[in-house]
Amino acid sequence: MNVDKILAISGKPGLYELKLQTRTGFVAESLIDGKKITVGLRSNVSLLSEISMYTESGEKPLVEVMRAIAVKENEGVAPSSKEDNATLLAYFGAVVPDYDQDRVYVSDIKKVLNWYNILQAKGMVSKEEPKAEKAVAEEAAAEKPAKKAKAEKAEATEEKPKAAKKPKAKKSEE
Repeated sequence: MNVDKILAISGKPGLYELKLQTRTGFVAESLIDGKKITVGLRSNVSLLSEISMYTESGEKPLVEVMRAIAVKENEGVAPSSKEDNATLLAYFGAVVPDYDQDRVYVSDIKKVLNWYNILQAKGMVSKEEPKAEKAVAEEAAAEKPAKKAKAEKAEATEEKPKAAKKPKAKKSEE
C-alpha cells in the first residue's frame, strides 16, 4: 500500500493525490471524483503516510491500521462510516485491539474507515507489506550505526582551523 502522495486536506471531504508542487502550493486530484484543485500553502494538509493512531503501546502508523483492515476484510470493503457508534467501536477493537480508547474517538474511526473505503475503491489497499518497504527499513536500521561511526571518525580527523592572518602594517611614506 503506497500512500506517499495521498493527502487529507482540512475542510475538504475525501482524499487527494498530489499531482504537482508549485511555488504557491500544489495541485491535487480528488480520489472520489477526479477533479483537480489547487491548494495554497496556508491550507492544513496531512500526508497519510505521516498520520498515526494512538495505541496503548505508543503510536501505530495509519498504513499499518489500514493493512490490518485489509487483512480482516480480505482486501474488501470495510463497514460504512454511517454505521452506529457501538458497531464501529466493536469493529475497530477487532482490527486494532490495543487502540487507546481514551484518545481515539468515534469520529477518528469513521474517518479511517471512510479513507480505507476510498483507497479500496481505487485498488490502492493491500494486505501484504511491500518488500521494498521491508528492505528500506532493514537497510536504514543497519546504516544508522555505520553513519554514526563514520561521523565520529570524521570529527576525530578533522583539521583544526587555521589561525587568522594578521593584517600587514602599512609602510608609512616619509
